Amino acid sequence: MATQENAELIRRGYEAFSAGDMATLGELFAEDAVWHVAGNGALSGKKQGREAILAYFGELATRSAGTFTATVQDVIAGENHTVALQHSQAENKGRTLDTYGALAFRLRDGKINEGREFFEDTAQGDEFWA
Repeated sequence: MATQENAELIRRGYEAFSAGDMATLGELFAEDAVWHVAGNGALSGKKQGREAILAYFGELATRSAGTFTATVQDVIAGENHTVALQHSQAENKGRTLDTYGALAFRLRDGKINEGREFFEDTAQGDEFWA
């Protein structure tokens, strides 16, 4: 895929995520995709397969009482890897999450094959998602 197409794929993913459109979001992931969640918290670790990744995204909504947002700030695309810079926010049970991070995507055959989360303060995320 060309770099522009890769950037558009990732932007479509953010749009689908923000709209809660898990059907469209699921179409962007390879069936055997892997997602890596940074930190040592309850949601941290490796999510294996498209269904596990979508379940993780659903858990973000559940644990934040629907307030979680991931606002894409920029997308930097390459032939096989694309990076999205994002601002994440959520509130729940008197706690606030407000952090910046980068998500690195590996793309194959027009689909997301792997995602890795990197945030400025993983301890804050671990505490929030507990």
